Amino acid sequence: MTELWLRAAIGGGLGLIVGSFLASASIRWPQGRGVARGRSKCDACGATLGPAELLPLLSFVIQRGRCRRCAAAIDRRHPAIELAAALLGAVAMVAHPDWLGLISAAFGWWLLLIAILDLEHQWLPDRLTLPLIPLGLAAAWAGFGLPLAGRALGAVIGWGALWLIAALYRRLRAREGMGGGDPKLLGAIGAWIGALLLPFILIGAGLLGLVAVLAMRLRGETVAATTRLPLGTLMAVSAWPVWLVTALT
Repeated sequence: MTELWLRAAIGGGLGLIVGSFLASASIRWPQGRGVARGRSKCDACGATLGPAELLPLLSFVIQRGRCRRCAAAIDRRHPAIELAAALLGAVAMVAHPDWLGLISAAFGWWLLLIAILDLEHQWLPDRLTLPLIPLGLAAAWAGFGLPLAGRALGAVIGWGALWLIAALYRRLRAREGMGGGDPKLLGAIGAWIGALLLPFILIGAGLLGLVAVLAMRLRGETVAATTRLPLGTLMAVSAWPVWLVTALT
């Protein structure tokens, strides 16, 4: 039991650190601002942040959610994403031992950023989706998760199946029904979980979509046939639990 708590603490601590970066990336990248270069700055006044202001979650609590210089409210996405990344890291390290736990956590953090960008901006950058394919295949080659052959086939089928569906919809309805990044993302997911489990991703995404529609209706929002849901977000959220289970086999 002590070992599990220690692994959860390590995964959660790493998640807080990674989550701080993911939060900044999710805010700045869509704005065309640099993420990895230069010192961290306040999103409101642009003041450079000191080490004491960069402690994940703790700085937010100490500063009561406001910049120490301009008193502007700190974007609530920072603590929310840091908490989410910490939870992913803790669960991954508890579910999987050693290197597999770190790989599972990294996959979850990657999917988290993808889910956020698609949810908020309907954007699935190739720089995020496409690298997941060779990374997933490399993990298979190293012996983590399902065998390589099934995952290579999953990448091809995942990408090809959604691309074909999108093409048929566009031809039949004369309008776009799916973003160009969605097939790439499903192909990337297939490189991690294999071809046979791809239907579970689509079923999970569909169920989450129904929950989202129900929530929209309860809030009084209009839901029509043209209402767009972030399919990439729904698939990303569905994919990580499937990976957690299959990686143990």
